[in-house]
Amino acid sequence: MGVPPTRPADRAFARPRRRPIAAVAATVALLAVGAGVLVGLSTPAPRPADAPEGEFSAGRAFRNVEVIAAEPHVAGSAANDRVREHLVGTLRGLGLQTEVQDAVAPEAGQLSGAAGGATLARVRNVVARLPGTDPTGKVFLVSHYDSVQTGPGGNDDGAGTSAILEVARALSTGPRPRNDIVFVLTDAEEACLCGAAGFAADHPLARDGGVVLNLEARGSTGPVIMFETSRNNAKLVEIFGRAAPHPVGTSFAVEIYRALPNDTDFTAFLDRRFVGLNSAYIDGGAIYHTPLDVPARMDRGSLQMHGDNALGLAREFGRTDLGDLRAGHDDTYFPVLGGLVRYPGWLTVPLAVAALLAVGALGWLLRRRGRATAGTLAAGFGLTLVPVVVAPLGAWLLWTAITTIRPGYAELLDPYRPVAYRLAVVALSAAVLFCWYALLRRRVGPAALAFGGLAWLGVFGVLLAVAVPGGAYLTTLPALAGALAGFAALATRRDGPWPVVAVTLAAAVAVVILLPPVVLLFPALGMGMGAVAALVAVLLGLAVLPVVDLLHPRAGGQRGLLALRARRLGALPAAAAALAAVVLAGVGLAVDRFDAAHPVPTHLMYALDAGTGKAAWLTREEKPQPWTDGYVDGTVSIADDFPGLGTTELRGGPATAAPLPAPKLELLSDSRSGDQRVLRVRVVPQRQVRLLTLHVDTGTATVRSASVAGRDVPVEPGDGKWGFGVVFHAPPPEGVEFTLTLVPRGGAVSVRAMDASDGLSGVPGFRPRPEGVGVVGSHSSEMLAVARTYPL
Repeated sequence: MGVPPTRPADRAFARPRRRPIAAVAATVALLAVGAGVLVGLSTPAPRPADAPEGEFSAGRAFRNVEVIAAEPHVAGSAANDRVREHLVGTLRGLGLQTEVQDAVAPEAGQLSGAAGGATLARVRNVVARLPGTDPTGKVFLVSHYDSVQTGPGGNDDGAGTSAILEVARALSTGPRPRNDIVFVLTDAEEACLCGAAGFAADHPLARDGGVVLNLEARGSTGPVIMFETSRNNAKLVEIFGRAAPHPVGTSFAVEIYRALPNDTDFTAFLDRRFVGLNSAYIDGGAIYHTPLDVPARMDRGSLQMHGDNALGLAREFGRTDLGDLRAGHDDTYFPVLGGLVRYPGWLTVPLAVAALLAVGALGWLLRRRGRATAGTLAAGFGLTLVPVVVAPLGAWLLWTAITTIRPGYAELLDPYRPVAYRLAVVALSAAVLFCWYALLRRRVGPAALAFGGLAWLGVFGVLLAVAVPGGAYLTTLPALAGALAGFAALATRRDGPWPVVAVTLAAAVAVVILLPPVVLLFPALGMGMGAVAALVAVLLGLAVLPVVDLLHPRAGGQRGLLALRARRLGALPAAAAALAAVVLAGVGLAVDRFDAAHPVPTHLMYALDAGTGKAAWLTREEKPQPWTDGYVDGTVSIADDFPGLGTTELRGGPATAAPLPAPKLELLSDSRSGDQRVLRVRVVPQRQVRLLTLHVDTGTATVRSASVAGRDVPVEPGDGKWGFGVVFHAPPPEGVEFTLTLVPRGGAVSVRAMDASDGLSGVPGFRPRPEGVGVVGSHSSEMLAVARTYPL
């Protein structure tokens, strides 16, 4: 690209006389600000079990974690019954009005396990109430007490449940709050969010809505992030910033979560007349939903942070008039050095436009003052796209290379020890930015390149303001701060201290705003999407370019050996960052090896057709690990044989048929009304199972309506042979009754019943996993399914 040579006058915002001192001072200042940001994101020290009774104590709460997470306790299991008895006894021991809501409830969100059907569960929620003195509404503290079948749930959600028990203890020992506080410990969250859905829809205490504080965990450590709110959250966020002792949360996270197909118990409440906040800690995701999620793996600092925030918010909402917590808008907010900065969402677009205009005015002034030309400004803007594109691409290629070397990572949300890998991505992003800058600095000019970076920040701010308003602050505010710093630098002597002060202050604003998402995006999205964090890291680098420039010799004016020496010095930051990226990636591979304490995750299921006697091993691993590969040998479709397991293709292999009974189908009644046939059947499991399913062959009948255990379910026929189906979690031993109103197509109606339990140790041909081979965190890991078709 033909770009006019840069003149000596065409250099930078600042040309301090003592450049090395200025560079060191600015760098140290930014490092100090960055350290402050990291401290603000750290967890507090856990309080011991003998802490004052009015305070939250992680030591006391952890005693409950050890009871709750003593073993896996999936909904409907005897282990879950024991956990529920402990919860009821603890809450009643505090003098709280406590009951167990026993109901059949539908799913919430979009976690349906049935092909073209509905999901339900028998749930038993633990509900306790602390009556208020003069209620204006109710505050609900919510967590789920069930675990997945593959792990004991020490963090998910032993953390939330034990935190609520400790909050209940602290509240019950002090003055009663103004508003009712309701503690809701839900069942069957892992299966279908059915416990929360059943409470929100049917429990009398939920009839008038209220404020929900949901406590979750998706990992084992890290800061507790308030990552989801109800709509029009301005008043809620204001209370969160004021009352939570550790207010870590961003409107950007809320925007991301709203766009993702993820759900928690909070979803069930949002579907009703509730407002509220959803919080979780999310780092250490490698153990999520696995047998490793034991109490010993919990970071008690994260538990302390969960409890501190929950107690502070419960007290504040407990004294607040809850009559009107819905504002007319969402707030924009983000953490700053242990606090929370927020402003009204309606300012988002004006601020974004103002930032872009300010950057444009800065470009005009740079040209007017002779610091840049129209050509170099255009080049700076166009060429800035290079690191914006190359750094995320490089992060993706880096992780692709690492997963090629270590394929077991493909089944992990995040590596067990991800710090070195995360730093490698940041170092790679820095290397790309420094290399780009070193190559173009002398030719295009520091001022023009800084303008290009600010211009793209401004453009992204406008785009985000339109598409993702809660995230616009990420680029709008650094662009605005950078433009104002540019004006200040141009208004003072270039060789004096004030231009350095101005650009350092603007860079500090960028660090405060952009460093938290760089840190939090890694655990939120995993290393597989480390490219997103790399993009934000590059945006941070663009915002601090005037300070980066201080690390280089003066641009222009040197000739011969001096120019060569300047170029070599300018290449040092890029070379150092590139070397760091390589070394850190190597350290990650060396440190994060699979072993007995950090096993490679594997997925395996066993499925038996009791009618034909055929059985199969199945896995969801796209590229099976060596252990799994011993069971499967090709791609199979399960849609016709096991519709209760979904419709996606899996990898499978032949298995020996186990002497296991299929669920029994009892015909209770069979009547006709015109062209319709009404079948009432009961499906009874013949062994201890976690779920059962019933599907109708739509080639033999069209289902018009259906009810399960007396509850109507939607009829949404899907594709394929078994177009209508129902999945029922935690079925009682006596079975589940189905009523189907359908139009036969002639002949017998064909239905397929399936049930599923957990554990493969007794299955013929199963070889126990060797040391270093573990179980992936999946709702279908270790599942044993038995199905049979019945003609009616």
